[in-house]
This record gives sequence, structure tokens and C-alpha cells, in this order.
Amino acid sequence: MKLTIIGGGLAGCEAAWQAAERGVDVALYEMRPYKTTGAHRTENLAELVCSNSLGSNLPNRASGLLKEELRRMGSLLIKCADASSLPAGGALAVDRDQFSGLIKSTLEAHPKIRIIREEVTTIPDDPAIIATGPLTSPALSRALAKLTGEDQMYFFDAIAPIVRADSIDMSIAFRANRYDKGEMEEGDYINCPMNAGEYMRFQKELLAAERIVLRDFEAGEIEKGVKAGSDHFFQGCQPVEIIASRGERSLAFGPMRPVGLTDPRTGRWPFAVVQLRQDNLAGDLYNLVGFQTNLTFPEQKRVFRLIPGLENAQFERYGQMHRNTFIAAPKVLTPNGEFRQKTGLFAAGQLAGVEGYAGNIASGLLSGLNAVQYLRDEAPITLPLTTMTGALMHYITHADLKDFQPTKAMFGLLPKPGDEMRRGKRERFEFYVERARHDLEAYLATSEFMS
Repeated sequence: MKLTIIGGGLAGCEAAWQAAERGVDVALYEMRPYKTTGAHRTENLAELVCSNSLGSNLPNRASGLLKEELRRMGSLLIKCADASSLPAGGALAVDRDQFSGLIKSTLEAHPKIRIIREEVTTIPDDPAIIATGPLTSPALSRALAKLTGEDQMYFFDAIAPIVRADSIDMSIAFRANRYDKGEMEEGDYINCPMNAGEYMRFQKELLAAERIVLRDFEAGEIEKGVKAGSDHFFQGCQPVEIIASRGERSLAFGPMRPVGLTDPRTGRWPFAVVQLRQDNLAGDLYNLVGFQTNLTFPEQKRVFRLIPGLENAQFERYGQMHRNTFIAAPKVLTPNGEFRQKTGLFAAGQLAGVEGYAGNIASGLLSGLNAVQYLRDEAPITLPLTTMTGALMHYITHADLKDFQPTKAMFGLLPKPGDEMRRGKRERFEFYVERARHDLEAYLATSEFMS
């Protein structure tokens, strides 16, 4: 049995190890150092480009639960991270070079793995995993676009901030849909109304706020996208500060348009409205609709708290913008991560819509296992939705495409507990963790997952 894996990042390396451990001959392709990405600084396998932290290691955090599951399922990369860890409180931080070195030496020593340093520009005919990440080369991006359809590939990632629902002042904000159309009787959206004075102040501060300095390769490509129009961004995700720069009322006629929304305090449409949309299954997180941004995190906190109703908003995630090639996974991939357009071809990691180091490792682990299942002509592995790994993989292949964005591990992806668990956040998270542990063990005990 033979398997090609394209991409020597976190997902690709984990997939290679899992497949090789099950007797598959793996050809692992990595184009660095012969072709660079503009973001990577070394030729190392599994290079950590941004932070050296893999996130929380605490079991009562979503990221910590995910790592616990990965350890139980025999992840090589989490083992290497544990072996190269640094003091970081409750987080799993690593020595970058030691971490990457351990992975490289382990894969090089495996008799079933061959590491090939060259660029792959076409889709392989034989079984393969594509794990080339957000900086997939232009040639392979074009090949993927041809396979999946041009409109199923996205090249710029502009993410809106997410706030906790319990930090929104509902004495100011109100629930409603435009013209009272929607699924929920009380309104699908939370709306933060602004009068003219509040709007003008917000627009002024937004335009004056400090922005994140982009790398040269990002700035040039994103600037082209801004000038060319919204089609160059995922779902027209123009940064809100760019929209604001087009004119004093551009926001009020754009993402902050108030039409069809009656403020119950006045009985009239406000001058402008910021809408928030539910972001997770639990309903405790909401994103700011149309508020993709490149402001620095402190400036986001300062400026977006000028929005009436968000004066004390607690941010679960700040908005950000950068080049990020990924596919429309809910439409393009089957539940086991296989391309619908080509059997035996799998996607893993950020290319498939997974965010976060641990999430990329989890995606690689499952894609490696399911590629083996394909080669053996056996049923794919599907983890319980109550596990963090299973929920994350389920989300990227089942999400509503119009709202789909690369996603990290979050408790909001898990099925909600019953009414008897409507207590505090701590008790709810403890329930999620214990349920995930139990269901993973039950699955492993009755499957051939580890074989």
C-alpha cells in the first residue's frame, strides 16, 4: 500500500506517521527549502510559523481536551510537543527547534516514510493527502481550484470578532430580524442600535485606529484584493475599516444598515445598527456581522466597545486578516475528509478549514487513518460528535457554507447538555470533558482504531 502526502507541516507529518505505523509506504513531499512561502523561516518539518504555544493544556479547556484526546489516540506530534515543552503556565509551549527536530528525526528514521524535498504542482492520480496549509503554492492552488471549482477556493481570510453573549447589554441591544423575517420568534440576531452622534464618533475612531502591520507578501496581495473588489475575499469579507474609508455613510449603507430593524425603545429604525449572529451551538458566542478587521487587538477592544450594548463586551476571539488558502470543505469534502470530486484524495489541516496547531494535528491524524482505511477498502473512522476531535471534524464538513470560516476547537462545537445541566460554565465544561472521555474510550474499545 502506498500513500502520497503533500505538505510537511503539522497535519502532513501527523498523517504520515499514522499511515506508516499501519504499514503504508508514505512519500511525504515538502517544497521547502527549494521554494519558500514568504512566511516560513526555515526548512524544518512542522515549523511553527506564529506562536510557539499549542494552546491550553488544561483539561477543562477545549484545546486541552483536544490534546488529551490526541494523546489517547497516539499522536506523534503531541508526544514531541510534550517532550520539548517549556514552562508556560497552563499552556503547552514548546522549543520550536527541538519540537521540529524531534519530528524530523522520527519521520526520517521510520522505514515506511520517504521525505522528498520538491514542489508538487498537480493532483496525484494515486491515493493522497493534501495538507499544504494556508500558503499553498499558486500552482497547486490552481490545480485544486480546477478540481473543486473556482468558487470553492478562497485566498484571503478576514475574520470578524466574537464576543460572549452574556457580556452584551440587552437593556440596549435587542433581538430582531429585518422586517421580522427569521426562524426564531424573538429574532435570530442581536442588534446594537446607534443614533447619528454615536455612529459618527464610532466611524471617526475606527478610521483613526491602529492596524496590524502585514508582512510584505500579505500586504501586496490583500491590497490587490481590496482594489479589485470583494470577490477576492471569502464571502466578500472586506475589512470594516476599508469600507468606512469610502465615505461617511458607507457603513450605514453597508454592514451597519438599519433597514427593517425597529428599535423597541423608540419604535423607529435607528440611524445605524451593528448586528451580532450566533456563532456556536451552545448559543453563548456571537460574532459581529460584517466586522472583519485588521485593527490591532487592543484597538478592537477599545473601538468596538464604543458600540452601544458592547461597552463591556468580552472578546472570545478578535478579528484578523491574512492570506489563507482554504477550500469550501462543507461542499467539497465528505464527512471523512475525502474530496467528493476524487475518491482516495483527502484534505487535512488549515487547507481543510481547521484552525489552531492542535486542530491541525487532529485533522492530520484522522486523514492519515482514513487514507489507510481507504487503502484497505474498509469503512472510514468517524469519532463520536461528543468528542472534541469528532466535533471539530464534523463541523468543517457540515457547517453552513455561507458562514463557513476556518475553525479551532471550541466547546460550542459540542452537542449541548440537557436541561438538567443549565448551571454555571464550570459545571457545563466539566460535563463536556467527562462525556468526551467516556465516549472516546467506548469508541476505542469497540473499534479497530488503534490497529
